[in-house]
Amino acid sequence: MSHRLPYESPHRSRRLMPLALAALLACCVANVQTARAAEKAKDEGTKFLRFVEEGRDGGRLETAIATYKNAKGASVQLVAAVHIGDPSYYGDLNKTFAGYDALLYEMVKPKDAEIGKAAKANGVGVVHLLQRGMKYFLELDYQLDGIDYSQKNFVHADLTAEDFNRMQDERGESLFGLMLQNMMKEMSRGDGGAAQMDPAALLEAFTSPDRARKLKLVLAKQFENMDEMVAGLEGPNGSVLLTERNKACMRVIKEQLEAGNKNMGVFYGAAHMKDLEKRMIEELGFKRTNLEYRVAWDMAPKGGRVPNVRQADPAPDRDAKIDKLLEKIEQLEKKIDDLEKKK
Repeated sequence: MSHRLPYESPHRSRRLMPLALAALLACCVANVQTARAAEKAKDEGTKFLRFVEEGRDGGRLETAIATYKNAKGASVQLVAAVHIGDPSYYGDLNKTFAGYDALLYEMVKPKDAEIGKAAKANGVGVVHLLQRGMKYFLELDYQLDGIDYSQKNFVHADLTAEDFNRMQDERGESLFGLMLQNMMKEMSRGDGGAAQMDPAALLEAFTSPDRARKLKLVLAKQFENMDEMVAGLEGPNGSVLLTERNKACMRVIKEQLEAGNKNMGVFYGAAHMKDLEKRMIEELGFKRTNLEYRVAWDMAPKGGRVPNVRQADPAPDRDAKIDKLLEKIEQLEKKIDDLEKKK
């Protein structure tokens, strides 16, 4: 099954394909599938995923741990996640998780299945395969490998694969359908609304001897618009991918509070956290009392300087660069098709 769009012209293809690559890679990293540029809201609320620039050629991708407390003294921390990250990122999270009465985690998996049997829901299996592949592509670790899910205080707080599939079927919703729908919407706007990813910068990253770090820098900068990305996926009734899974998580939070647990963590993808925060405040009366950040991707140049293998063209031809970039993307699309055929 191919997920290519029916391009109307080479010009339209050139406009879409850099966005398509950004969408694919963002899906692998943070469960968001497309990028939109929008004016920032007056009240941004908590920023659960942020890029921090360091110098001219470095930076950090950071995820938030936000603490909320209620009048009864219960504490819940929303621990935002990226699904591929530095090994030290997951190592530090394992230490943090050991201190909770209960750690509620996301994972769409068959009922009562082991962690390794997680990829059984519509479209989710392909995403897991992509995430595992991207850990090598970006020289990062994979969440399911880096987090110790065998700990006794871990509590599943997500939809089962059976419920996820049933709900998507009832809505006529699919993972890739949401992605393509939003991309088509951005194309139809015709006002420059889509987040602009410089194809020359992306091509430079692909061909750099420091490719993994350069690609991470390009992607991390796109995540500044994560809230708009998520808004683009959600319809008037939300989606199974985000809204219904968050409802399932809230049910487990309430159950754990009723069971007397007063020190909990909720480990979910960063894209879920704005909605979970709103529900925590409005439905349960919690207030945010603290905010800290953990480094998920450290993108500082190693040794302070990256060797320059070849001299850049002093007058690069932009169309030629875009053509090379599109060729790279076509290769990635073919790999996705091959993965689905093997599924």
